Amino acid sequence: MAVPHDDELAATQTEGYKIGQSKTVAELAALDQEDESLQRWKASLGLTGRTGGGQKRIVPKTIFLTSPTRSQDIIIDLTQSPDALAKLKKEPVTIKEGVEYSVGITFVVENEIVSGLRFLQVVKRAGVTVDKTEAMLGSVCASSGFASEESPTGMLARSGSYAVRTRIIDDDGNKWLDDFEWSFKLGKEW
Repeated sequence: MAVPHDDELAATQTEGYKIGQSKTVAELAALDQEDESLQRWKASLGLTGRTGGGQKRIVPKTIFLTSPTRSQDIIIDLTQSPDALAKLKKEPVTIKEGVEYSVGITFVVENEIVSGLRFLQVVKRAGVTVDKTEAMLGSVCASSGFASEESPTGMLARSGSYAVRTRIIDDDGNKWLDDFEWSFKLGKEW
């Protein structure tokens, strides 16, 4: 039986896990004011108590593929126009067969801490799911995340393209990148 479209990118739930009480950046910065080393550590994380005001927000910037077998990363700029992003579904990125590569995402966190941020990705070929990745990015002020993969090999793997759907979601169920679709194909070379 096929998995419904919406459930494929649903984040897994850990039994017994309870979301903690949400605190603002200002509240966290105000804790333990007398501990100088803790205050320096908080400042290194961006917990200075100064916020831009407003609601917490994640702004996705790029999805990138990096590999030790490639001199430069392949970068998909998520800040492009909707028309340019739509082309990525029809114009696949080429990945060399049989190599190890990592898929990563860069983003900016605005105003407040986002807890339980996750990167989810489903890869399909001819409508059949061939891979699902879920990477916990954690509770962040600003960051990027990675998920390591290995590309398949062989003539059958190289024929056709793979459809990819990517999502970033947090513990509160906010979808910060919702079902971004792109594609890739496998080749003998990058």
